[in-house]
Amino acid sequence: MIKKLINKLKVHFYSNEKYINILRSYGISIGKNCEIYKNVDFGSEPYLVRIGNHVRITNGVKFITHDGGVWVLREKEEYKNIDLFSRINVGNNVHIGINAIIMPGVNIGDNVIIGCGAVVTKNIPSNQIWGGVPAHQLSDITQYLEKHISDFEYTKQMSHMEKKKYLINKYKD
Repeated sequence: MIKKLINKLKVHFYSNEKYINILRSYGISIGKNCEIYKNVDFGSEPYLVRIGNHVRITNGVKFITHDGGVWVLREKEEYKNIDLFSRINVGNNVHIGINAIIMPGVNIGDNVIIGCGAVVTKNIPSNQIWGGVPAHQLSDITQYLEKHISDFEYTKQMSHMEKKKYLINKYKD
């Protein structure tokens, strides 16, 4: 119990690259330039998850690679040892929002945004934005850009303090 807690604390302080290398050691295929938050759950078969390049997976995301529903079939002798697994594939240039759940067998295309709390039960084509329960298409990447182009803030290169000062000043009452 204490060893498990110590290991969790150590992981918390690892760099993103070191953490990704640990995930790769579990058999997860992970491309280049990815950002994976440390409380993502890759489930009991992490080696069935493939992640492309430039993918961000945020807090609380869960990858489910098996169907637990077979539990109810195991009462019959001929099914007592069954399981049902499927691979999950995530394309390139994808953002998966907080607490999204990706179900077995899902393929996510390139240039995709998945909203917070979405439950993805079917394949998502490239260049789309999905959200909801169950997840459905909300928009496409071009529409998203056109809708928000005048709202974008160019703060990515600012320090934490610079960004804080900028945003407080912008949104003051």
